[in-house]
Amino acid sequence: MGPDQAAELMKQLLREALILGAPVLLAACITSFVISLLQTLTSLQDQTLSIVPRLLVVVGLLMAALPWYVGRLVSYTVGLFGDFHRFLGMR
Repeated sequence: MGPDQAAELMKQLLREALILGAPVLLAACITSFVISLLQTLTSLQDQTLSIVPRLLVVVGLLMAALPWYVGRLVSYTVGLFGDFHRFLGMR
């Protein structure tokens, strides 16, 4: 495997990681912002009020999007193993 093939493989891997991680991170950020805004407006500074809803949103999103995540990971893995001969130098 040459350096260009390794770079292409890493590019695909990082792209998939970004696509899979972005919805969860975005949901956690939006939830944290909304809860922080509510805490600031109501002067409630309890840490439990910020952690528990964020965890519930992230877990709920992961459970709802689990079929999409699994399908995406399976298609990436099948594509990777399907092109495996290209990385080993076989035809």
